[in-house]
Amino acid sequence: MWRFFLGWNLVSLLIFGALVGWLASVIMGRSKRMGCLANIVIGILGAMIAGFVMPFFFPRARIVTGFNLYSIGVAVLGAAVLLGITGWFQGRRR
Repeated sequence: MWRFFLGWNLVSLLIFGALVGWLASVIMGRSKRMGCLANIVIGILGAMIAGFVMPFFFPRARIVTGFNLYSIGVAVLGAAVLLGITGWFQGRRR
């Protein structure tokens, strides 16, 4: 998955992370509590996690490459799972 981000420039990486993080936070109902920086971080981490894990569950799936609908979908799925896990841990601390 690291190879996926190596060919990107910083601006496109930040835009991709912001878009993916925002979509995942809207899906998970946390968009009012998250800022732009948190969306970018969650989006990029979610994309990296999903890109690493997807081949284990779906070996015949296409490889995530570029800024396209499939890549955004996979990255949003990974970011939503990441938000769910962090929300679960935050709920246990209270």
